[in-house]
Amino acid sequence: MTVSRGEIIASADQPAGTASRSRLRVCGYCLAGFLLWFLLDAAVFRSNLYPSILEPESSAGNCELMFWNETHRKPSGLPEVAVIGNSRLPLLPRISNELTAQTGYRFANAGVAGSSPRCWYYLVRDLDPTTRRYAAIAFAVDDYDDEDTWWDDADSLLDLYKIIARLRLSDVLEFSRSFRSTENRWLAFRGSLFKGFTYQRDLYAFLRRPKDRVANVRWQRRESAGWIYDYNGEARSLEGISVDWATRKITYPAGLPQPQRQVVEDIVQRPAFPQTGRLGAYQRFWLGKIIDRYRNSDTRIVFLRLPRGPIRRPDLVRKKSSSIRELASRRNVILCDEHAFDSLERLELFMDPMHMNGKGMRAFSEIMAGLMAQTLGPGRKPGS
Repeated sequence: MTVSRGEIIASADQPAGTASRSRLRVCGYCLAGFLLWFLLDAAVFRSNLYPSILEPESSAGNCELMFWNETHRKPSGLPEVAVIGNSRLPLLPRISNELTAQTGYRFANAGVAGSSPRCWYYLVRDLDPTTRRYAAIAFAVDDYDDEDTWWDDADSLLDLYKIIARLRLSDVLEFSRSFRSTENRWLAFRGSLFKGFTYQRDLYAFLRRPKDRVANVRWQRRESAGWIYDYNGEARSLEGISVDWATRKITYPAGLPQPQRQVVEDIVQRPAFPQTGRLGAYQRFWLGKIIDRYRNSDTRIVFLRLPRGPIRRPDLVRKKSSSIRELASRRNVILCDEHAFDSLERLELFMDPMHMNGKGMRAFSEIMAGLMAQTLGPGRKPGS
């Protein structure tokens, strides 16, 4: 039997073509599976469905509770100032608002514990989508100078878990690329693209006791705004602590709990860290994005420096930059006097080395109300 050259070539090509078609089918199935997975994930986690039942005590749930309370707060009809920061923000809006007759402004605390400028950008974007809601937005920062420490805000995955409900599909690339390490970039990309990864632990807890979760969320949304607004702060203080900076010996008052002692020791014993400029770069980017959103708005962006704390370390490093002062040169940006709260840096006004007690919070809120009126001028409605 004679076989032609053409038949030999055709016979040789057939397995290759079959393998190619098989690979295409496998790729098609994978793509279809990927799209189905994404659509299911988006249907549950990218709608308002799941964020509405987040555990209020979780990182994301706490952020969403603040967002819910602020977006459902009845407008006062007066010029409003939203103050944004982390757990160190000691603002009691009730106290500041008692001075509205003198200041002309109403105040709202939009702070979220553990948050940083990357979180603030996404929060502000959704709290004020028109860029016209507030007369001013004040950002409470620890320092106007940039001091790098062991903690790197740019590489903190905590931001993913706090702000996940505010992230849109269009945010995925920029958000994930803003992390410093390759590992965290990947985790942020995966967790913001497929939100189910980020919500996984919360979802498991919900499925164990769904009725209790729903009831708790409803109660928190109904009642929390009231008791947060009426909060008076803690009574305990750090009175009795002293530090000999020459020997770094700390004297504690009797009965001070060990966790508070440990925080004091961490502050006193912390070594100086190399100054690389990473904090300055991080703040320029994210705070700069916030300022850029308001470049055509009458809303003013204000920076204020929080009380540094009652245990102030001697300066151990030469800070390389001041990103906050640099940003203050832009339109509509105001820098408050950095020494406005120096008088509050006293042991009796703090419940731990970082956070003010009730007495300190009240004093801060009174000073801040006057400071905003002095800084912003007479109260006027946004856009007027």
